[in-house]
Amino acid sequence: MNSENLNNIWNEFLNKIQEKLQPVSFDIWFKDTKLIELNNNTAKVLVQSEIYKKEMMRNYNQLIEEIFTEITGTNFKFEYVTENEITNNISLDPDKVGVPSNAIFETNLNEKYTFDNYITGPSSTDKNTFSKAIAISVAENPGQMYNPLYIYGKSGLGKTHLMHAIGNYIVANSNKKVLYVSSETFVDDFMQIYRRKSDSNSFNDDISLFKKKYRDLDVLIIDDIQYLEAVGGIQQEFFNTFNELHDKNKQIVLASDRSPDDLKKLEDRIKTRFKWGMLINIYPPDFDVRLDIIDKKIEDFNLNVNYPKDVKEYIANNCTSDVRSLEQAIKRIFAYATMMGGAEITYDLAKEALKDILPSNIISKNKIELLQNIVCNMYNISIEDLKGKKRNAEISYPRQIAMFIARNYINESYPKIGSEFGGKDHTTVMHSVNKIENEIKTNKDLEIQVEKIINKLNVNN
Repeated sequence: MNSENLNNIWNEFLNKIQEKLQPVSFDIWFKDTKLIELNNNTAKVLVQSEIYKKEMMRNYNQLIEEIFTEITGTNFKFEYVTENEITNNISLDPDKVGVPSNAIFETNLNEKYTFDNYITGPSSTDKNTFSKAIAISVAENPGQMYNPLYIYGKSGLGKTHLMHAIGNYIVANSNKKVLYVSSETFVDDFMQIYRRKSDSNSFNDDISLFKKKYRDLDVLIIDDIQYLEAVGGIQQEFFNTFNELHDKNKQIVLASDRSPDDLKKLEDRIKTRFKWGMLINIYPPDFDVRLDIIDKKIEDFNLNVNYPKDVKEYIANNCTSDVRSLEQAIKRIFAYATMMGGAEITYDLAKEALKDILPSNIISKNKIELLQNIVCNMYNISIEDLKGKKRNAEISYPRQIAMFIARNYINESYPKIGSEFGGKDHTTVMHSVNKIENEIKTNKDLEIQVEKIINKLNVNN
């Protein structure tokens, strides 16, 4: 097939997929792609770099195949290639692309943080996928797009990971000088100069060294920028450093636990500059993403033990605020099992291991426990049976009713209900809730039973 026909097909594809994506996602990932070959039910697409190949396969491949099949009427498998692979018939390994001239330059980057292990969900549901896409765009084109990049969000959500990933990618794929520091380091470096100010010769030399460290760069990454609020005198020097780098189209990446508008003690002229580029907010991961993160962390920690599905769901359901709490829970369960003589990791062991560290909603927990006691008394079954795995009708039916009430009247999430009922899968809870919801519409006796339980729940609460 000639190039004109390929271009026509791909343009039609781009028009259709553009309707499915956010504008920024389309511009970053698809705008510069090109269909270069159709052969033996394989479609070969030219992309900009190795990171684009990975993102296409991970987040977009299924959508690409579906739309392409709709256009062509044929099922094609997709292969993504870079210009370098076509020209030299090789594939770049980002881990081995180095820059000898900068080998002795101390970047302060942590090599373990990459885009590959920054876990996000599908682009249509996970807001952090947008943030990751912007970060990759900055890494691909430092100083050209979104300068400065300002990342904000609560502690433990992955801001530092994303900053290191940007720096590591730039170092691996260019000859640019990258420096990562905390704002405390920036302040300390400057304050040390003024502690030796009495020696004028040394002072001038120190100023020159300071400027060389922070201005003779291609990329400056500063973490926890909110700490500049505490040291008013340093803000002038930061302002000067920012201006010089920005004027030279050098990339600046900043992170904070707050948006620029919430940094009340920072000079307005500095906050204004933070908004020149792109602000991205990092959000807590949702339940499914937390499960993916748990799997990745268990792999990274090289823990040669099995974490059952119900244990992973228990962690994901209870450690909702940040990634660090997930890491802490994984390690604590492993340590507890080791302390117990290498005991098998089970749901009950995990609950015991984490009981002292998990945040708990006491009111909600008391409501569920009260509900469980009411149901058990009404149907003459034990709490153990209610939370257990027996499926005979005498036990499973009251369990389903209790789950229905927990969902619709206590307003608990499916994973949380599953956790409180013996570690049930959240899909099992959904099935139970839906079953009772449908049955109660035609079963008057069931409606009366549910009302009795709810009345007792309200009276005793």
